[in-house]
Amino acid sequence: MRHNEAVTTTFPRTPKKTLGYDAEQVEAFLETARKAYDGNDVADGDELTAESIRHTAFSMHKGGYSPAHVDAALERLEDAFATRDRDRATRAQGKDAWLQEAHGLAQVLVNRLSRDDHHRFSRVSVLTVGYNRADVDRFASRLVRYFEEGFPVTVEDVRCAVFRRQRGGYREAQVDVVLDGVVDVMLAVR
Repeated sequence: MRHNEAVTTTFPRTPKKTLGYDAEQVEAFLETARKAYDGNDVADGDELTAESIRHTAFSMHKGGYSPAHVDAALERLEDAFATRDRDRATRAQGKDAWLQEAHGLAQVLVNRLSRDDHHRFSRVSVLTVGYNRADVDRFASRLVRYFEEGFPVTVEDVRCAVFRRQRGGYREAQVDVVLDGVVDVMLAVR
């Protein structure tokens, strides 16, 4: 170990030959998140939100922080920021206006997810690989039942949804954006 290298124990590390998240990047992000949550300015225009936490990524390095442990912490952090964001929105807009906005977003999602099988999302070309249409359609049907009937689906179910790959499948980015919206609604109404 170099003398100027800081020793951190925030998360377990991967074995020396196994890739993990860059510890310095994780630590810097967590410090930024602490400041943002406490209400201290991070940087002009760089407000940290539940959504921006969900899209946080770190470089991979051998012997870095365990991705499973960091990802679990990021999910808890996202939940905390979602609660903070919801509380701020209800104070600014009022609870009824905020609920109406969440309901509107939920309806947009239900409209998309209720489309006919194999037509819910754009497809990539036959020469390109995307998400398996049947897998996505099955999960979309579960989500519609969640919104319309209260069928049990958790935020974790949506965050961890995995779809097989298929030539000519659904465009991954489009599916991911809709799933992010589902997470936003689920966190908003907790």
